[in-house]
Amino acid sequence: MNSQERARVDFAKGGDLVPAIVQDSATLQVLMLAYMDRAALDETLQSGEATFFSRSRGGRWRKGESSGNRMKVKSVELDCDGDALLVLVEPSGPACHRNTVTCWGDDPAIGVGQLALLEQTIGARASAAPAQSYTAQLLAEGPKRIAQKVGEEGVETALAGAAGSATELCEEAADLFYHVTVLLRARGLCLDEVMKVLRARAEKT
Repeated sequence: MNSQERARVDFAKGGDLVPAIVQDSATLQVLMLAYMDRAALDETLQSGEATFFSRSRGGRWRKGESSGNRMKVKSVELDCDGDALLVLVEPSGPACHRNTVTCWGDDPAIGVGQLALLEQTIGARASAAPAQSYTAQLLAEGPKRIAQKVGEEGVETALAGAAGSATELCEEAADLFYHVTVLLRARGLCLDEVMKVLRARAEKT
């Protein structure tokens, strides 16, 4: 959020508060709805951690102060009317005080958000002992071995696409997505780098 957008936030319309929709920057899952006054917004932008105004407590509240489940802010966007905020965060734990992923429960991210969850799972298993985790074993074997697996899974996906059932194609495609994501991890890359390429191509068209 730049200084011009910051000045455009209409706190007066909502009694000195604006709603803040909090969304996971990786999975795009909506985590919670909170409120900010000007001081909370300023603190959020200055500290880089999500800070809100608690209507029940009647004051400023930085997410995770008591639970430790803080939210690192990636960006803050103002809506078209200037009276609502979209806060993209990197959560360090459950968003809800009930210890669930979101304030709407523990359902996993839907759609392409599942790929981000896959990437997070691969990252978590990377430090496991190779004997205990197939992912750790692949990463220990290095990019060349993982690239070989990607090639194998690519062929199996193609064969399923040409002559297999819909179920077989989806299963093989899932295996391919998994191994590609592991290969990116082995090369020090992430899915967001791929998304940037897709975004740039879309802009060209």
